[in-house]
Amino acid sequence: MIKTYKISEVAFITGLSIPTLRYYETLGLLKPVRQANNYRVFTDKELNWIDFIKRAKATGMPLVKIMTYAKLREQGHETIKERIAILEQQEQILHEEQAKIQGHIDFLQKKKQYYAQITAKNEA
Repeated sequence: MIKTYKISEVAFITGLSIPTLRYYETLGLLKPVRQANNYRVFTDKELNWIDFIKRAKATGMPLVKIMTYAKLREQGHETIKERIAILEQQEQILHEEQAKIQGHIDFLQKKKQYYAQITAKNEA
């Protein structure tokens, strides 16, 4: 039997608010099954997908791009190349950000070295 979760449980497990989960449903990112009483029912499959959404957002990927990825995902394995392209593009953005951050770290380290040299001369 498949384990199911209510929206409140999903919110607790994922750390996302109920309004956020509903918003993602409105955008078409989430498609929970509805029970006879119209309550949303989520499974581990949706929890895994929510984890992907959260991780993609954490990389800076905009929701619009995540929605594009989701549409491709729904089409099946024939869209894997397109999905890889989206992931590679986001990876490239992260590498560029990483290089910028490394430049800032290098600047700070050089400044600290400069001050260490001045301090050493003054103490000598």
